[in-house]
Order: sequence, then C-alpha cells, then structure tokens
Amino acid sequence: MTRVLLLVAVVIGFAAVPVQGYSHFGTGVGTVRLHWTTMPVRWFATDRSVPGVSSAQFRSALESAFNTWHEVPTASIQSVFGGMTSVEPFQDDGLSVLGFQDHPEMDRVLGATTFVFDDESGELTEADIFFNSSFEWSTAVGGDATRFDLESVALHEIGHFLGLGHSAVGETEMRPEGGRRVLGSGAVMFPIALGRGSIADRVLQPDDIAGISDLYPANGFGEHTGGVHGRVRRGDAPVFGAHVVAFNMRTRALVGGFSLGDQGEFQILGLTPGPYVLRVEPLDDADPDSFFDVESIDINFQVTYYPRLVVAPSGGVGDEVIVTVRPK
Repeated sequence: MTRVLLLVAVVIGFAAVPVQGYSHFGTGVGTVRLHWTTMPVRWFATDRSVPGVSSAQFRSALESAFNTWHEVPTASIQSVFGGMTSVEPFQDDGLSVLGFQDHPEMDRVLGATTFVFDDESGELTEADIFFNSSFEWSTAVGGDATRFDLESVALHEIGHFLGLGHSAVGETEMRPEGGRRVLGSGAVMFPIALGRGSIADRVLQPDDIAGISDLYPANGFGEHTGGVHGRVRRGDAPVFGAHVVAFNMRTRALVGGFSLGDQGEFQILGLTPGPYVLRVEPLDDADPDSFFDVESIDINFQVTYYPRLVVAPSGGVGDEVIVTVRPK
C-alpha cells in the first residue's frame, strides 16, 4: 500500500470564464487510476468543532458535498456516513476520516487529502481529509464575506477523495506580495480557491462532471458521449503537460485534459457528440506541481488553436489530431 498527500492552496479571486481540464490520480503517467471499487464508501467525521461551525454543522456540510457528487446522473457514486469520531485524519487505521486540524504553518492551505491504495490496481482502501482550522469557516446558506465556505472546499476535497486530480480550469495572475490571485474559475477541481465569502464552488461544472463520469461511468455515459484524441508537438519533439481544451460552440461547455506520455498524447472524453474547437495552452495558471509530480512539464510555448474543427463521435473518439505549437 502507498500513501499520497495532496495540498490545496488558497488565494482570493473573482469569477470569470476560464478554460478547463480534468485529471485523475494515478501511480504514474499512463498507469492505474485511483478509484474505489466497493460502494458505498464509508466515511466518518471528527466531533471537533471550530468557531462558527459546530460538529453538527460540519457533518451537514460534508453530507451536502457528498450528495452533490452522488447526484451526477452519469456517474455511479455512493457513500454512507459512518458516524462521528474522535479519531484524527491521516492515521493508517482503515477509517476514512474528515476533520478539522490546526496547521498555522500551512498559511495558504485550506485542506488536504491523503490516500491509502493498492499500487498495482489503484484500488483505494482509505482516504482522509483535513480542513485547516487556522482559517475562519462558515456554513451560512449565502456565505459569509469574512470566512471560507466549508461546503465549497469540502466539494473540492471530496473530488480528490473519489480519485480526481486537479483541473487546469481557471485564470490567475501573480500577486506583488507573492502567490496568485484567481481571475476566474469554472471547475470545482481548480487548485486555487476563489476566496472568502464565495459559494460558487458548491456547484459542479462540466469539466468536473466529465471527470467523475469517466472514472465511475453510469447510465450509458460511454455510449452517449464522445471524445477527441491526438498529440501535441513542438517541431519534432513531444510536449508533456500541455493543457488541451475542447470547446463546444453550441453549449459553450469546455472540457479538457493534458498531453502526457512519451509522445505528448492527449485524450478528452465525456464530450457531447459534435464539433469542437481545440485550444492548447501552457500549464502556467497555477504551480505545475499542483497537477503533476514531475519536473519535465513544458510551458515554453504559445497558446495555439487547431486550425480546423474536430468532431467527437457518439460512443467513440474521432480521428487523431496533431497540434503543433511554437516556442514563446
């Protein structure tokens, strides 16, 4: 078994219309994907309260976030609340525990998720989540401008708990004092939170839905959706870690993925059948290591649009697309 830690940083930002891209956790590029094989997944909540959030409110916010993932019609997600506990997250005890912990040294981290999994099959056997009580939290229906929304952050972390990685949906800019300010976010799984008072991330976006449906397909997801695939190259060399986005001109939905592997391959599934615009961009709107634990991500190229529309056929993927980018 192997334990993996993912941290999520926090900055303040405002909503806009960004691009998207989902990913799944795995033990390496092109290998197994982390997933639960036995449903419902049993989870526990710590009985610790924090100022502004009682233990009962904590449980209620978590249940609401889990239910949002359950309600995706094209995914088969089931979980069950196992009870309140005094057990802390991040103990190898066979229990999946969600709770508050005080980590003032993590002054940009709202929450984190860890996993215990089989490194051959990718089967998850335990996942824990902590929420940093060094920040002020709220469960108010309309949000609280002075506090972070617990349900929004829980929805993001539960996405990790289920096996989703970070999405590249979002646009940011560097802050003079360091870190990034979010200009826009259109996926719950973007690695940087919108900020205090925002409740926008209580709602899943098309990219989140495509990602979880690809991991746990249900109700004919594969038969009724399509995909696009291809490679990203700069000259004769493959580009690793490019963000590739498929834009549906009719619905205006954006769903994306990343170029991976030895040849810069990408595949974007879960698309409504029809024509798409393809955009390829460097992964530079968040720290690259928020997406991949590698040092070979290439961000030294210009944003590029494929010159023709590509078609996602129903129940399959279209012809291979080769996108050639130019250096910055």
